[in-house]
Amino acid sequence: MRRPLAAIAALALLAACSTAPAPRQATPQPPPEQSAFVYVQNANVISEWDPARAYSREIIALQNVYETLTFWDAVTQRSTPRLATSWRSSADGRTWTFTLRPGVTFHTGRPVDAAAVKASIERTMKLGTGASYIWDAVDRIRAEDPLTVTFSLRYPVPMDLVASSAYAAYVYDTQAAPDLASWFSAGRDAGSGPYTVADWNKGEEHELTLKPYAKYWGGWAEPHYSTVKYRVVPDPDQAWRLLLRGEASFVHRLNPRLFARASVTPGVRTSERPSFQTTMVLFNTVQGPLRDLRVRRALQKAVDYQGMIRALKGAGAPASGIIPYGLFGHVPGRVQKQDLAAAELLLRRAGHGPGGRPLKLRLTYAEGDADQRLLATSLQLALRPLNIELEIRPMPWNAQWALGKARGQDIFVMYWWPDYADGYSWFGNLFHSADHPVFNLTYLRDPGTDQLLDRLPELTVTDKPAAQRAFEDATSRVLDLRSAAVVPWVVNYQRAYLGGVQGYDDNPAYPDVVFVYDLRPSG
Repeated sequence: MRRPLAAIAALALLAACSTAPAPRQATPQPPPEQSAFVYVQNANVISEWDPARAYSREIIALQNVYETLTFWDAVTQRSTPRLATSWRSSADGRTWTFTLRPGVTFHTGRPVDAAAVKASIERTMKLGTGASYIWDAVDRIRAEDPLTVTFSLRYPVPMDLVASSAYAAYVYDTQAAPDLASWFSAGRDAGSGPYTVADWNKGEEHELTLKPYAKYWGGWAEPHYSTVKYRVVPDPDQAWRLLLRGEASFVHRLNPRLFARASVTPGVRTSERPSFQTTMVLFNTVQGPLRDLRVRRALQKAVDYQGMIRALKGAGAPASGIIPYGLFGHVPGRVQKQDLAAAELLLRRAGHGPGGRPLKLRLTYAEGDADQRLLATSLQLALRPLNIELEIRPMPWNAQWALGKARGQDIFVMYWWPDYADGYSWFGNLFHSADHPVFNLTYLRDPGTDQLLDRLPELTVTDKPAAQRAFEDATSRVLDLRSAAVVPWVVNYQRAYLGGVQGYDDNPAYPDVVFVYDLRPSG
């Protein structure tokens, strides 16, 4: 059975066509010297170098190294040109033709033409890892001429939106090396973006440095940052000190106390906006104490949802269901409240609770993430009177993820955001049955949920009301019938950056990404 793909556009969008504005004049000269842009992140940046497989935090760097055919614009909420300058679709939405930007080259020097687009996407599809499912509707790709590529689909989807995905939509040079997987794993790239890899120090604080690609199609006539550095600093206070000293340009996350200080500090700018990113609390449904449905339901009742929202001081908003507001599939009216009496009753029925058998659970979260630490300590305090000891274990993300895939924890805390601007990503990745879990870290195997999800792709295009009902039913099955997870809040992005950084814009479809080429350094 094919893995389904959700489309969020109505049939009317299938005949849409877009045309690019005139590109900037490219220049073969290297860019002028500018100060480095230093991005401070609280966890490892690179988990995977292969653009076909990459499916985690490396997005913040790879979106500056690789490009996709289209780009999702947060203002217009539509796809806009990137490597493709225009596109058109057939009336039935099963054939999409993209016209490519002329004169573009990969960092390897080879041209970005229709054959290269075909080869890279076909390789991504063949590997079948990460977010490769976004191409499941594709039956055939044809290079009509050097600048024209056509996708023939098995069923209609908005291919312009698919081609803007933050993952698995990258166009790359498949001829960069005979063994691409090994070549990439050494920290090399084969992209066409404005920056290319200069240095990678796996697992170190100064993890990654990018340098400009002199032949970038956008040109370097205007001022740009000539170096992009990614620095891993788990301690938010240290990150704040680096920003104050000018050693950091951008801090992607501060705790509420520090963000409040940043908002009134001269020389520092702040940005705050709603996101498509949810905080996920995933229960191990197949082994340990949480195999018992009553215990999982008790944990859902024990979470202090309102207390955490207050403590976040603007960094989070109440979640309703699984998919956040603004995306198709969102279910309103499902905001949860703490109910400790109901939690205690459920635990007593399971033989636990006050006076019953004690429970000991292990929770893992990303080391250095202040908001996830807040969640963990809040839950620990709420569970203690219920005779549950919660062991909190902060871990580097790569280590936490590896432990999760080995089913080594009871509760896994992480963030989730869509692969592209639709709601299916949560269900298809987190709650669809999988023999080898990647992000289904509840290890849920529920045929009823799977059946709902397998119907969603074509329903979303052909019968949106029915698709919405399927999303609602799937939400109820995961949260109510199986009690597999908790969604305590939707993240509000709160950034802090130097006042000299000009042109920053936060796009929720590309979470935590700073498109450094679009910035203008000054001061």
